[in-house]
Amino acid sequence: MSEQPQQPPNQPPGYGYPNAGPYQQQPGYGYPQGGYPQGGYPQGGYPPGPVPPGVYTGDPNAPYGYDPFGRPYSDKSKIVAGILQLFLGTFGVGRFYIGDVGIGLAQLFTCGGMGIWALIDGIILLTSNDKTDAQGRVLRG
Repeated sequence: MSEQPQQPPNQPPGYGYPNAGPYQQQPGYGYPQGGYPQGGYPQGGYPPGPVPPGVYTGDPNAPYGYDPFGRPYSDKSKIVAGILQLFLGTFGVGRFYIGDVGIGLAQLFTCGGMGIWALIDGIILLTSNDKTDAQGRVLRG
């Protein structure tokens, strides 16, 4: 027993409810016929956009992804480099680990600047966010 409302007598024909007039829904607009597409991530498993830090991307130039500034991460860790430099810095081991052979040899021949250079260098390696390896990639944290 549902009745459709009648058009008010003061309005010209074609306006109002059952006819939407010039505001009728155009073909091709509105809800999709087959429903909304099912969500999910693309084949790689991550949504498009920036890759989370520390994730292997398959890119040989950035084996562990990119930092927020777009610089590639290294496969070397700044924590390991800093600890090696603190404990074995008189031999330049932390610098040899990240590929800085020249500085490693200088620390080896000067006994890490009598230990002071090695200590400061180890602290800088641990606290800095922009130290790079021999290939110029940022050390992972």
